[in-house]
Amino acid sequence: MEKALGKVTCFITRIKKHKKLELLLIQHPNAGIQIPAGTVERNEDFQQAAWREAVEETGLKDFVSCSTIGRQEQILVDKYIIFDKAKIYSRPDISCTQWAEIRRGITVLKERSQGDFVQISYKEGDQFPEPNYITYQITGWTEKSNLASIVTRQFYHFQSNSQVDE
Repeated sequence: MEKALGKVTCFITRIKKHKKLELLLIQHPNAGIQIPAGTVERNEDFQQAAWREAVEETGLKDFVSCSTIGRQEQILVDKYIIFDKAKIYSRPDISCTQWAEIRRGITVLKERSQGDFVQISYKEGDQFPEPNYITYQITGWTEKSNLASIVTRQFYHFQSNSQVDE
């Protein structure tokens, strides 16, 4: 059975001046304008993860409601998502040099497989002003047990009464 990693997306709205519905967007330091979202941590259910991500990414705490609005399952092809923190080795053997680690929730490309190992690549590009350059890249071998090929995402609607100065 393939592993599935949980993700959440939080649509946060508020009514402004009793008329207009607003959707909260955040400015991520590296990834641009986004809707608050993130990875479900170990020993956390989807709704707990949604609350945690909503608070962490917005700083708001006064949500008046939270409801599930949908679910999506994505089967990854030619890529994986890191399920457990992945140690990266120079060769497909744990006795080789371990030279990097990739955290849970990061999507990586599958290069090839050998036994219980998969060679993966992770690239991160410069986002300012456009993603023109790769700022760093990790390519190496990790144990297949660290990887998931399914992403299950739950979507939540939070309502906030928070008022922000204009």
